Amino acid sequence: MQTDPDDDDPCHEHDYCVSTEPAALDLSLNDNEELREEISRLRKQIEDLTVSSKFCLERFSASDDDIRFFTRFASHAHLMGFWKQIEPATHNIIRVTRARTVEKTDQVPHSASATVLQPIDEFFLFMNYLSLGLMQKDLAHRFRIHRSTVSRIINTWANFLYTVLGAVSIWLDVDTVKTHLPDVFQDYADTQVILDCTELRCQTPNSLLLQSEVFSTYKSHCTFKGLIGIAPHGAVTFVSSLYQGAISDKEILKQSGIVALLAPSMAIMVDKGFFVEDCVPCKVHIPTFLSKRAQLSRSEIRTTQSIARLRVYVERVIRRVKEHKIFSTVIPLSITGSINQIFTVACLLVNYQNGPLVKAWANNG
Repeated sequence: MQTDPDDDDPCHEHDYCVSTEPAALDLSLNDNEELREEISRLRKQIEDLTVSSKFCLERFSASDDDIRFFTRFASHAHLMGFWKQIEPATHNIIRVTRARTVEKTDQVPHSASATVLQPIDEFFLFMNYLSLGLMQKDLAHRFRIHRSTVSRIINTWANFLYTVLGAVSIWLDVDTVKTHLPDVFQDYADTQVILDCTELRCQTPNSLLLQSEVFSTYKSHCTFKGLIGIAPHGAVTFVSSLYQGAISDKEILKQSGIVALLAPSMAIMVDKGFFVEDCVPCKVHIPTFLSKRAQLSRSEIRTTQSIARLRVYVERVIRRVKEHKIFSTVIPLSITGSINQIFTVACLLVNYQNGPLVKAWANNG
């Protein structure tokens, strides 16, 4: 039998030794590269769709207008600058749990299992609650979590920010105040703090005794009342606890603890309703009263007008605090246990959310 000479070739029945055409190999590599690019593009689309469908901080990070609306921070950069200051402390946050109903808290390290939201989005939720005054049910729908989870997040962050911001000393020494004193205060250069009270309307209690304690004749409504102080250049330097609405301005000043911070070399600037000269160890800049006179003298009119012009800065701070819409509604008695923390946090946040209040100081700085 005649045999085919190719039968002796070991590569005849197999293609192990057959090399791939270079053009085919290049085409295969190009196809793989295109597939990788397509996969990367689709993943990016999925990520974008996921972010756009979620109510979270990242979704609004590109819009400073949205950041101002949802958080009252001037810009996303302002907010992230603040977050970088408090973020390290969030790892030891004391989280409010269901056990809070029996006056207990669990201190747990922050982990993904502790809550379905990331810490920065919990903070974003709290700022939505504070800035927009949203109902907890509304927030639950927006963030796609249970309403009870929303309540625990709000209480947790109210306590956390109250502790963290409260640990920062905001009372300024005399030299610091004088260093930043605006030119418009040159006639009152000894002013250490400008003080004013503000009131938050609250739900009327069923108890007649409680009603009498929290009813404000000035607002003709039940209120909580607090004292706010700012330095002449606009920084918040004092925030009192909230008191019942029936308390007088003089009494709240005495109970707030600010008297212990004052020295004879200082002066405070107050509205005409503060009769506090006999309970502070320093000078008091206050508008002149008519008393039983028919009219004020020319110098008294000038003094009264100049003090009124300067006191407007503390009124602007109070207005900024009340731009947090939670204070635009009647405070329910159900959050009485946390309203003091929420009010203090809102006041202290003004120092981080906004720029200088006094134009003259801002121009010089």
